[in-house]
Amino acid sequence: MTATVKYDEIEVGQQIPAVDYPVRRVNLVMYAGASGDFNPIHWNERHAKAVGLPDVIAHGMFTMAEAGRFVTDWAGDPGAMVDYGVRFSSMVVVPDNDEGAVITVSGVVEEKLDDNRVVVALTARSGDARVLSRARATVRLA
Repeated sequence: MTATVKYDEIEVGQQIPAVDYPVRRVNLVMYAGASGDFNPIHWNERHAKAVGLPDVIAHGMFTMAEAGRFVTDWAGDPGAMVDYGVRFSSMVVVPDNDEGAVITVSGVVEEKLDDNRVVVALTARSGDARVLSRARATVRLA
């Protein structure tokens, strides 16, 4: 866990440096077990291609969770996030090789609110694709 970010030390426009989250097929299988979402497009290449996908794709909620982890790691407190929403704009395609895929998440402090809360706008990309849009988190800082 990182050091706790303090509200008084944050400025609107402040960039939060990007973090890469590797994604491999095994991560998707583990997520399927935890979430109960065993849709074969998330683990079976043959099935994914049969329905017109380029390959196995990560669960949308897995992608959203990685961006959420980015925020809570930055804040230094997993309980600091008080609101969070995204739109899914593209898929995270996960090939069956040693590299898999990477989700890169970055952020910027968009607004300072009362009660030590800030709004963070997030950018999440995989390869050349923006995989989340309208991604915003409200975080209560120390």
